[in-house]
Amino acid sequence: MGQPRLRGNWRRASSVVFGLLLAVEGAAWAGALPGHAAARRDLYVAGEPLRAAPADPQIAHVLGQISAARIRHTITKLVSFYTRSTHSSMATDLPKGEGVTAAAAWIESQFKAYSSACGGCLEVKTDTFVQPVESGPYSRIKIPTKITNVYAVLKGTDPAQAKRVLLVTGHYDSRDSSDADYTKAAPGANDDASGVAVSLESARVLSKLKFPATLVFVAVAGEEQGLYGSAHLAKLAKSEGWQIEGVLNNDIVGGNTTPGDRLQDKRVVRVFSEGVPATATPMEIKRLLMLGYDSDSPSRELARAVTEVAQTYDAGPRATALEPVMEFRLDRFLRGGDHYSFNRQGFSAVRFTEWREDFHHQHQDVRVENGVQYGDLLKYVDFHYVARVARLNAATLATLGMAPPAPEKVEVVVSELDNNSTLRWMPGEGAPAGTRYQVVWRATAAPNWERYTASGIHKDGPQYTVTVPVSKDNVIFGVRAVDALGQASVAVVPMPVR
Repeated sequence: MGQPRLRGNWRRASSVVFGLLLAVEGAAWAGALPGHAAARRDLYVAGEPLRAAPADPQIAHVLGQISAARIRHTITKLVSFYTRSTHSSMATDLPKGEGVTAAAAWIESQFKAYSSACGGCLEVKTDTFVQPVESGPYSRIKIPTKITNVYAVLKGTDPAQAKRVLLVTGHYDSRDSSDADYTKAAPGANDDASGVAVSLESARVLSKLKFPATLVFVAVAGEEQGLYGSAHLAKLAKSEGWQIEGVLNNDIVGGNTTPGDRLQDKRVVRVFSEGVPATATPMEIKRLLMLGYDSDSPSRELARAVTEVAQTYDAGPRATALEPVMEFRLDRFLRGGDHYSFNRQGFSAVRFTEWREDFHHQHQDVRVENGVQYGDLLKYVDFHYVARVARLNAATLATLGMAPPAPEKVEVVVSELDNNSTLRWMPGEGAPAGTRYQVVWRATAAPNWERYTASGIHKDGPQYTVTVPVSKDNVIFGVRAVDALGQASVAVVPMPVR
């Protein structure tokens, strides 16, 4: 009987020791134990730990003006149009004040009111087109259908940087179970009046500031039929030469409040992003995979920037904070979103979505069945949660809009076999005087940037060069531009050159 007790004790002791070893190794991973072997690895010895940048006081001030009450008003108003089905744009028998066309007119009026409040700082536009009938068994456009996108442009104040564009969007159309009968109620409170509220509220508060880059606040339609509104706008942006640096798409960010759902997490929001660019050629995909850059598309770097902005503006009570959780996939299973329309045109774009969706309240006729309430109703939206999502979006737009343009032609020299890494880059177009740069890096298996250096950077003509005592084989490097306040551009990973 003694031996089994000894064996059990040994097992418990070994389990404790193993747990301690894991804890020590985890601490070493963060460089917290200077004497440990992991802490002596070059990637943790060189540079400094990456920390959140200080908050910009003017950005922090306007973020404090984002109002859950105003967001409630916006979502309530959008729900009041009874249906915002895209098909209702062709209806001639709707009661006055109902349908997607009436909703578009109201959104336009809101943008115009915000512009009036800032002395005409917003250029309000509508983009209307007729989507032809789809072919195929799964077509959702049965008749030629009018689709209208509504957006407001806050033009950049720096002529050298005004071509840079950052965009936030949500879709204002809604649907019921059939997606065809516009006579049925389709309140669309969460999907996606919540996302439109984020775009409108971001426009209201950020229009009080001036940015070197251009910000665009958008509400698109036709999303439920196949992303038609966003696809049209993305193609328009491409044809007109918009230099879009990032698109923040908000779709289903209402923080579903279904009673009894104990697994919803109101402390977080998911941020989806593509790992390899949708426009990459087979040869480019092969190269990216060879370099281990399958998680370093411009969209994925935009997602990383969102997580850093959240850390900067995470001050105050925890109830007002929101943690972005990077999801390393384009979107949810069997689903799609407007960010992908921009990805397909070569623009970086991400999607914000609440942690846990309730599918009884999406794409459903409003009804009670077997004691279960169906329908995307106003009562299932958490307006304070939407306000936190709006603050995160606005903070990201403001930070990237204030930061210098990202560096260009970023390279890592691979002509010699050595354990140092030499990087070089050119300043982004329109980079103002005083722009500084940081080289950031992370272990190849780490999700976020871990360390950085701004030391040893030399300027030779227009080009910048630095040699970092870290093996390029063990890390992912990035280079980003930083202003005097520490506001950073999205990082750019280097391509190898001999």
